Amino acid sequence: MLDEHPAPQNLAIGLNAKEQVSGLLLVPHGAKACLVLAHGAGAGMAHPFMTSIAAGLHDRGIASLRYQFAYMEKGSRRPDGPALAHAAVRAAVREANLRCPDLPLFAGGKSFGGRMTSQAQADAPLPKVRGVVFLGFPLHPANKPSIERARHLFDVGIPMLFLQGQRDALADARLMTDVAEELGVGATLVWFPDADHSFHVPARSRRTDEQVRSCILDGLVEWIMAHL
Repeated sequence: MLDEHPAPQNLAIGLNAKEQVSGLLLVPHGAKACLVLAHGAGAGMAHPFMTSIAAGLHDRGIASLRYQFAYMEKGSRRPDGPALAHAAVRAAVREANLRCPDLPLFAGGKSFGGRMTSQAQADAPLPKVRGVVFLGFPLHPANKPSIERARHLFDVGIPMLFLQGQRDALADARLMTDVAEELGVGATLVWFPDADHSFHVPARSRRTDEQVRSCILDGLVEWIMAHL
């Protein structure tokens, strides 16, 4: 069971003169760092997976700022194009710098959110962000192996952590391993046996989804602490 923690602070994050998106800031006492965390393509920042990751980070002394992409804020199912998605990433990082000015920053997200973060960083460095975290990097469309989506990763320029399920239909294990090896020492790849793209494990694995999330969080925080 996770420890009790306070409700996150609700934020309004401005994208431009006309648009804003929602955010959720959770900062534990004595926080050591802050992770700016984007959601996946099909579910928003309040999805149980996102909530559990934020709560687990809180328990481990790491602050988090979750936020919505504009399409999710509007209730649309169609993800934003790269320009608008990157604007949301930059706005959230800017907000984290304002709210947690003394904390080292990291950024990333689940699937689509992580990929939009790395694309934004590859285009132009995200201010004060020390590393990018992927909770399931979507290397290719489901069951269509390719490395096209990985090409921008070579321009990211800061450490990257890839947390991947070995049954992920969006990341062929051999191709993902090849990409990480080609990226070199700046990339850390951690596999979770039997886990799919949502980090769900079948009953035959003799583990629970909660146990997998705990391992994800332990590995994530260990990596963050190593990059302070």
